[in-house]
Amino acid sequence: MTHLPRFETQDISWARPRRHRGQLRCLVAGGAGFLGSHLCDRLIEAGHAVICIDNLQTGRRQNIAHLSEHRDFTFFWHDVIAPLRIEGEIDRIYNLACAASPPKYQLDPLHTFQTCIAGSLNLLTLAEEKGARILQASTSEVYGDPDISPQHEDYRGRVNTTGPRACYDEGKRAAETLFHDLQASRGIDTRIARIFNTYGPRMDPEDGRVISNFVTRAIRGAPLQLYGGGTQTRSLCYVDDLISGLVALMESETVGHDPVNLGNPGEYTVAELAHIVRDMCDSRAPLVVSDLPLDDPMQRCPDITRAETRLGWHPEIALRDGLVPTIAYFRAEMTGAASEAAPPIATAAE
Repeated sequence: MTHLPRFETQDISWARPRRHRGQLRCLVAGGAGFLGSHLCDRLIEAGHAVICIDNLQTGRRQNIAHLSEHRDFTFFWHDVIAPLRIEGEIDRIYNLACAASPPKYQLDPLHTFQTCIAGSLNLLTLAEEKGARILQASTSEVYGDPDISPQHEDYRGRVNTTGPRACYDEGKRAAETLFHDLQASRGIDTRIARIFNTYGPRMDPEDGRVISNFVTRAIRGAPLQLYGGGTQTRSLCYVDDLISGLVALMESETVGHDPVNLGNPGEYTVAELAHIVRDMCDSRAPLVVSDLPLDDPMQRCPDITRAETRLGWHPEIALRDGLVPTIAYFRAEMTGAASEAAPPIATAAE
């Protein structure tokens, strides 16, 4: 088990210049992570002011280094398990704080669970104090190993409460309960996004997910492991599409407080993904079959009807188009030459 530094209650004085018309003051918890850093970019590009907080357990400073000198961006090293007091206005809070990589959230399951519960409660308390709208980045893992496909928001899931993934799966489910109950009882303006598999630049090469595993191993020529033979399915959403969905959900005035699936319904078997990645990496890496990990879901495919009808959102970037900048990023990362530059994406239908 890893032991993170202890964080105490932090008081932050956020003295901002007078805001311009339309500017929001946003807090992004987990803002140095893969998704969080892209969200910070999007909010800054839209002209908003951003406080990024992260304990850097899985987030990386290099993900936000390019924002460090921006006058509307501020970073604080903080763990949401500890309360956070902020002097100044906050309009939006995005809670992306939690390790999402199975190998990493399983290193310290208690901390993972505390991040979901105590962290969510601390941020909800801050939202209530500031009158801010708050979005919970939940996960498709709340559905567990589903017995229906695609998964819709009314499906209650099939989750093992005592398995190796339970600290994350059950933690996220409990966090949704907190968001629901505090909205109902205290009127906190909440949003819940259930995020399905997402990929793109700034993924951690060691995060243990299917795309990062396949791309890094294909580049090295190392065997691509097909757990359980690779018959399980995954649906992969490019990060730019996912961030558009998060912002649309946060800013919708008519969506309500129900959970909303965000993901790409294009479904591939893991074996198909291995062949696509190997082909695009021009690799001869062999494919090998390994045992399926306990509680690894056999199907992942979102029903995004609610997102389409309530938000007008759907993913636009095809898998192979999104893999081009993703592979380029990993190549640069593995040679120590990662940069913000990435090949442009040509939008095409799946």
